[in-house]
Amino acid sequence: MRIELDAVSKGRAGGILPPTSLVLESGQATLATAETEQRPSVLGLIATGRMRPSAGTVTVDGLRSARRVRRASALIDAPDVNDPAPDVTVAGIVAEELMFAGRRSDPLAARRWLDQHGLRPLAATPMGEVSADDRIRMLLELASLRPGVEALVLVSPDRHGGDPVHWWRIAQSFADRGFAVLVIAGIAAATALAPPTTTRRRPARPRLRPGSALRPARTRSPREDIHP
Repeated sequence: MRIELDAVSKGRAGGILPPTSLVLESGQATLATAETEQRPSVLGLIATGRMRPSAGTVTVDGLRSARRVRRASALIDAPDVNDPAPDVTVAGIVAEELMFAGRRSDPLAARRWLDQHGLRPLAATPMGEVSADDRIRMLLELASLRPGVEALVLVSPDRHGGDPVHWWRIAQSFADRGFAVLVIAGIAAATALAPPTTTRRRPARPRLRPGSALRPARTRSPREDIHP
């Protein structure tokens, strides 16, 4: 599967998201850079077909079908969109994600899943206290369980701290399993991952043209365009 974003932007003159182009492809991990508080989530929403761009196109295997993109992709840990509440326990998050995946989601099923992935000691830990590596691996694993998902879009893992090399290797491990993986992070993290630090694949880093500042007065919020 191949999802291609061609010069997508959001807002007047690209003020919310400047023109951005990138490709997600099965078996590959791609790193895209986006700065400011809002842009990473907006880019993730557009890449998964959950928000319409103001300009540019999103295609899947050469066809324009936002519905197909939504069904085939999972948006993961996007700030102010679907990031787990920091005070909810790991077991609670696992149970919820198992439910979304159409699996048993009772406390026993959640504990069994945690056992299978070596995360049982974290069961009662609030999500806000989980290390970056464990959080990212857990959320990617849970998202990969959803029926029909072929693309995993992880938003701003660098905001949790930790070593970018670690979460990039985690992302690549899912690409090795056949998923198309997109990681959206800041420029500092992308710089830390510059070759030869990365392994096997050289990450694609689309250059984001500096956009105009967000204006406080807007007639329409980008969240109004989000499709479930």
